[in-house]
Amino acid sequence: MWFYVYILKLNNGKHYVGCTANLKERYSRHSKGHVPATKAHLPLKLIWCCSFPDRYIAYEFERYLKSGSGRAFTAKHLFKAS
Repeated sequence: MWFYVYILKLNNGKHYVGCTANLKERYSRHSKGHVPATKAHLPLKLIWCCSFPDRYIAYEFERYLKSGSGRAFTAKHLFKAS
């Protein structure tokens, strides 16, 4: 089983970082407004994802991307900040 760390771009220009074992189902839940953290910011767009064979490494990387240095890494290496 693979685990996915993903970044969504919200309609307000901000980003949401998440982790899941089923990226297609999780993105569908976000898009339909079933996730409280993103519900008020529809429509949204999947702009980046990465897969990991280990759940703990995936969740650890998600936690890193949500940190200050992780946000800086994301802005510098994964996409241009808008």
